[in-house]
Amino acid sequence: MALYLKKELEDTRSVIGVWQITETEEELRALASVPNDEMEEISFISNESLRKQRLAVRALLCELFGEKVYLSHHDNGKPYLENMVTNISISHTRKYVAVILDDIEDVGIDIESLDRDFSSVEKKALSEDEIDDLDDEKKNEQLAIYWCAKEAIFKRVSAYHVDFAEQIEVDRFRLKDEGELDATFIHKDGYEEDFELEYITFDNHVLVWVVG
Repeated sequence: MALYLKKELEDTRSVIGVWQITETEEELRALASVPNDEMEEISFISNESLRKQRLAVRALLCELFGEKVYLSHHDNGKPYLENMVTNISISHTRKYVAVILDDIEDVGIDIESLDRDFSSVEKKALSEDEIDDLDDEKKNEQLAIYWCAKEAIFKRVSAYHVDFAEQIEVDRFRLKDEGELDATFIHKDGYEEDFELEYITFDNHVLVWVVG
C-alpha cells in the first residue's frame, strides 16, 4: 500500500505520515533503509507482525524524507533522528504505522485499532470526571480516544512514571469522525501545562496527535 496518508498541519511545520502495512516482510525490507546493526536486531524479533511494523516505520520515513535517515532512541525510549534536527513521534498497530514530524515543536502521536477492547483503560487511566463523561453506547471508541490522547501527551512531555489518571486530564469532548481535544498535564511539582490535540478516525482506527 505504501503511503496511506500524508497530512501537513495548518499553522505549524508539522507533517503526519501513515503507512498501511500490506507488504510482505521481504517487500518492506526492500523499501526500508535500515542500518545493518538494526536489521540484525530486527531479525531477532520472534513476532513477524512486530518485525514488519519496525520495517514499515523505516519505509515511511524514507518516503517522507526522500533520503536515508538514522533513527535512534533515547534511554527513555523517545525516538530521535541522528542526522536531522527534526522532532519525531511514532506509533503503530498491526495494520498501520504513524509518525509526526516537526522541525521546531515537540510532538506526540498515537494510533490504536478499535478492534481492541479498551475496557481496562477506564480503571487504570481515567479520572472520575472522565469516567462520568462516558457514553455506554460509544464507550469503547471514547476510551480509545482518551487513551490515544493521553499516550500522545505522554510521548510529548517525555516524563518518567506518569500517572495517566491523575496527571493527564482530557476535557469532555463530543465524539466525531475528526475533532479537537483540550487536555492538561499536571507535572509532579504541580505546574499545569495545557495542550490542544486533534484526532481522526479511519478504517476502524483512531489517530491522535499533539504539537507544541
